[in-house]
This record gives sequence, C-alpha cells and structure tokens, in this order.
Amino acid sequence: MHRHNRASVVHQLRYALGHPGRVPRHLRRLARDLWLRVGNRDHVAYYRAVMRSDTARSPHAAVGSRSYRRWVALGKMQFDYLVRHGLRPEHRMLEIGCGNLRAGRLFIGYLDPGNYYGVDISPDILIAAQETLVSYDLRDRFPHLLPVRDLRFTALPDQAFDVVHAHSVFSHSPLHVIDECFQNVGRIVRPGGWFDFTFDRTEGREHHVLREDFYYRAETLIDLAAAHGLRAALMDDWERLPHRQSKIRITFPGPETSDAAAAPDREKDHVRLEAGPQEHAGHEAGREVPDPAEGSRI
Repeated sequence: MHRHNRASVVHQLRYALGHPGRVPRHLRRLARDLWLRVGNRDHVAYYRAVMRSDTARSPHAAVGSRSYRRWVALGKMQFDYLVRHGLRPEHRMLEIGCGNLRAGRLFIGYLDPGNYYGVDISPDILIAAQETLVSYDLRDRFPHLLPVRDLRFTALPDQAFDVVHAHSVFSHSPLHVIDECFQNVGRIVRPGGWFDFTFDRTEGREHHVLREDFYYRAETLIDLAAAHGLRAALMDDWERLPHRQSKIRITFPGPETSDAAAAPDREKDHVRLEAGPQEHAGHEAGREVPDPAEGSRI
C-alpha cells in the first residue's frame, strides 16, 4: 500500500531531503524519461526502451531486484503463493511480463514439461531469460518464451491456459494498457481458470511517476474488470507478505474452479525462501523486505 502521492512536488522535495544519496539516480531517470519520450509516443514502445536500458546494466535490476538474493526471494514469494492458492503441475500457465524468469524458473521446474509460457514486451530481457534457462538446467522442461508487441494475445489460441500471472506489470502500465489486457484475457483462459496480477495500490489520488510507475485504487481496477464482464477480488492475504504491491485475482467460473483458486487463503501466509533444489550452490536465498524506493520492473 502506498499512502503518498509520489508525483507531488511536496513529496519529492521531502524525499530528496530525507534521502539525498538517491537524488542523482532520480535525476538520471528523469533525463532518460525526457529523452525516451521524444522517440516513443506509444507507452509500450516507451517502456520497451526503458527495459532495454535497464537490462543493459543488469537483468536482475531490470526486473526490480538489486541483488541475486532479492531476485531469489521475490521469485520464491510469487511461486509459493500461487502453489498455495491452487496452482498444480498439470496446469498450463501464461506469465505476462516474465522478465528473466525471476519466478518463472520455479514455475518451469514445477509444471509439467511444456506447460509454461512466458511473454514479455522486451526482447532484451527474454535473451536474459534464455540464460536463466541454461543456468538452472531447465531446457528439458520445454518452456515457451515469446516476445509480444502488446497485451492483445493475438498469437495465442482460445482457452489455452488454466492460470495467467502478471507480477509488477500493471505497476508500470497506464489504464488503457490494462483495459486492453482485460478486454482480451478472457478469450485465452479456460473455464475454471484464473488471472492473478499485482499493482501499486493507493487509497489517495491515482498518479504516475515518470510514466514508469503507476498507482491505482483497487476499486478502479476491479470496476474496469467488471466492465468487461470479469469477476475480480482483492487478495488480502498477499498484503501480509513482504512486498509493497497488492494483488487482485480474476476468476473464470467453471467446473474446475477450486476453493483455493476462487478465494484467498485466510490463514496467515508462511513464505519459504530457503534455497530449493534448483538453486546454485554457494548462493543463499533469504527473506528480504523490498526497498520501498525500489521500483519493480516487468
């Protein structure tokens, strides 16, 4: 939950005074934003250019993780949550904004071979995703990694997926991009399936910072989904985890809908962030609270 309007001049001045060491980084982002706006009027093209710039410096940082330890921890958090809330090995899953497989590497190892599909608007981060497949010896799981131009899913068949997952995608998307996704996602999900997505939640004025970080009220996204005939609900238990984004689940009623998929678990979540069988030897995966100043990436 974000309680302040980060776009306001007052907030930015207070933040600068309280964190002077972060001012140069923000000024670099501001200069990049002004430069990229000139050649990229379309938001998806603009953010693709942002990802190209970020991935060139660090693929882990490009998806919002400033260290390998944090990359592992946040990926494990996403994976554990979905498994507790209905994901099964036989499900076919689509991950929107799969990045360099921060969570995708765990989904690939858990799902039956061939059942993971990852899409991203950034060809650069998908090259990094291929390197992750090699590093974690996941090539024989036959994952599918696809670059996309937008969120219309035109190359994907009808009712192809049981689960669609988008972590830290709508936190970087204006409302018309989210609307495009809602308009089209119902076509590719099977009856009984669901669509989980995170977003930066505010209870105040909705706003954005540098067209990279967008803040919405939960009601806005739930009502937008309803306008497309989609049933959406806030996943309250996700907010007890060490992550500042919120999560909404859209369910598609059908005979396969399970209790775990239809409603959040009201029991207190327990997140296991210890190294799994696919972790590199010598690396430690630990529970780490994300830096509030650190913006996530697609």
